[in-house]
Amino acid sequence: MEELPWRKPNLCGDGNNCPEVAITDDAVYVRSSLHPSSIARLTLAEWRDLVTGIQNGEFHT
Repeated sequence: MEELPWRKPNLCGDGNNCPEVAITDDAVYVRSSLHPSSIARLTLAEWRDLVTGIQNGEFHT
């Protein structure tokens, strides 16, 4: 796999337990900084739906 442009939220600072995201032209990759070899690949539509669900509070427990 090509080297991906990983980014994490600014709130994480130098923390090592943060979500990381890499966005390319055709996909969005998501991983945890604790387990960087476990990567989920989402289509752009799936990523948009996930972000919308988070913003709408669909994942609150």
